[in-house]
Amino acid sequence: MEIKYISKNYKISDKLKDIIEKKLSKLEKYFTKDTTVKVACTEQNDICKLEITINSAGLFIRSEVESDNMYNNIDLSMPKLERQIVKNNKKYKNKFAERLIADTLEFLEEEPASEPYKVVKKKTFELDPMTVEDAEAYMEAVGHSFYVFLNAETGEINVLYKRNDGNLGLIEAKK
Repeated sequence: MEIKYISKNYKISDKLKDIIEKKLSKLEKYFTKDTTVKVACTEQNDICKLEITINSAGLFIRSEVESDNMYNNIDLSMPKLERQIVKNNKKYKNKFAERLIADTLEFLEEEPASEPYKVVKKKTFELDPMTVEDAEAYMEAVGHSFYVFLNAETGEINVLYKRNDGNLGLIEAKK
């Protein structure tokens, strides 16, 4: 595996590189030798973000975690990567059999029972025209992380949502 490091507003120490390489080396047995791994370390407002992207013959596995410590992020990202390896192994078992070595996955033996998601609640409501500012106030009032509304300015259905960085995002649906 070839590991490439990218950093933004964060200096990656040699100790951190050693730990990352040691943890990722445990995953080497699941991929071919031409696998590339991109490790991106960023820091913003005292929040450390670690993104690990594994590319093996067109198969992408990605983990993104945030915390106050980059070393904690490594431990948080490894289970995410392992779950994706298991998931992709099942999904592409025949197609990518030579890319993923399924019989060596220790955690496949004790596979948690996963049921497909199902719709458990249906909600119908009327959309009243309102501004983005009004939608923000309604979203805060109901305590949700998103709000669907009819934009009074455009006449289109929009979704206002809270982003992980604390800001808001707006999705505009077009016909």
